[in-house]
Amino acid sequence: MGHFGGVGLVAETQEAMSGKWRKLFANFDRLSPPKVLVIGFAVLIAIGGLLLSLPLSSRGGDRLPFGDALFTSTSAVCVTGLVVVDTYDQFSLFGQLVIICLIQIGGLGIMTMSTLVFLILRKRVTLRERILIREAMNQLTLEGMVRLIRKVIVVTVVVEGIGAVLLTLRWSEEMSLPRAAYYGLFHAVSAFSNAGFDLFGGFQSLSLYRGDIWVNLVITGLIIVGGLGFTVVTELIENPFGSRHSLHTKLVVSATVILIALGTTGVFLLEGRNPKTLASLGIGERLVGSYFQAVTARTAGFSTIPTGDLKPATLFFLATLMFIGASPGSTGGGIKTTTFTALFLAVLSVIKGRDDVEVYGRRIPKRIIDRALAISVISLTIVVFITIILSAAETCGFLEVLFETVSAFGTVGLSTGITSRLTALGKILIMLTMFIGRLGPLTIATAIAQRQHVVQVRYPEEKVMVG
Repeated sequence: MGHFGGVGLVAETQEAMSGKWRKLFANFDRLSPPKVLVIGFAVLIAIGGLLLSLPLSSRGGDRLPFGDALFTSTSAVCVTGLVVVDTYDQFSLFGQLVIICLIQIGGLGIMTMSTLVFLILRKRVTLRERILIREAMNQLTLEGMVRLIRKVIVVTVVVEGIGAVLLTLRWSEEMSLPRAAYYGLFHAVSAFSNAGFDLFGGFQSLSLYRGDIWVNLVITGLIIVGGLGFTVVTELIENPFGSRHSLHTKLVVSATVILIALGTTGVFLLEGRNPKTLASLGIGERLVGSYFQAVTARTAGFSTIPTGDLKPATLFFLATLMFIGASPGSTGGGIKTTTFTALFLAVLSVIKGRDDVEVYGRRIPKRIIDRALAISVISLTIVVFITIILSAAETCGFLEVLFETVSAFGTVGLSTGITSRLTALGKILIMLTMFIGRLGPLTIATAIAQRQHVVQVRYPEEKVMVG
């Protein structure tokens, strides 16, 4: 009887555990798509932190403190590039492979990678999963979600493959072919994902190739393509010279070209007489360095000139570019180019006394303008709040702290060199800012867009003086 009683107790325990798991998954299924994405990224960061803290991940075999490993994992998943330890000097081949996998998953998005697994296993993508893909890719409709994921995967493989081959050809001139191929692949993935992680040691990024046209053009090309957004890239590939591009594509391309041109001009003029950055270079290297810095400030994080030596005016100028960031549905961060463009056009409409926001013969809906305003205000509030706390907690200068905060929020990775000197509180705040920058504006905007309340009562209108 005792034996059968024990068997019954085990069976009851197993049934209870099974019931708890069923309840857990049932609760998970009821979570809103934004919450699922947040939890997914958080779990991925935790797993990455655990792997990077293993002795196997460190070059010397010593265990990296979990706090630093978690910071590195957060930076990789959020495709930021801020580091407290140098990637090459600290991590072994295993650790570097973990980092590049985290970058790839973080850049493409968890739902993209999950859908890839479903496609490989020939499993059907459910309606809920399509909704999650729409949230992750910042799309407006559910139509063609699986088809979009296929295009994203193909574009990623092709672009990163071309970038890896081009970089391998260049670096094979100064290192063995296997190492050149590894470096080419690592930096191609890092650049296309707008991550900014490098393997050249000493926190020097790509300063060794400051005047190298080949490396500069390949890296910036990958950054720009990755920052355009997959929807825009696929549309340009399918119809490169057509006049029937969507308004979204027109705005993204126009804003990208203008911001890069303004960024290049701004850096060139502001740093032209700085002996620590551009003043000692020839006119060609000045232009290349200015262009590279303007592109990388759009959320990539690579650098060919020392960021810590830039003038205060240049740092603030680059912080503005970092805050704007890349485009929706891309591997980059920031409030996004279309958000900034929509607000800029709305301001012009107010100045001109027009009720509608019009561009390229089209009218932008008021709800889009409202969402752009909400994203900008929320983002600015986060940056201001984190900057105030860091300024009080750290011994660094205000501009350095502001630059670091905007870099983290825009998932850029540029730093004046204070990242490794931050206190434990400072590192936690920067990790939180990177996490919010990767997910916050997107999930908040989606949540606002989906809240459709039936208005039953409209109060009387009364004017308020502004301005």
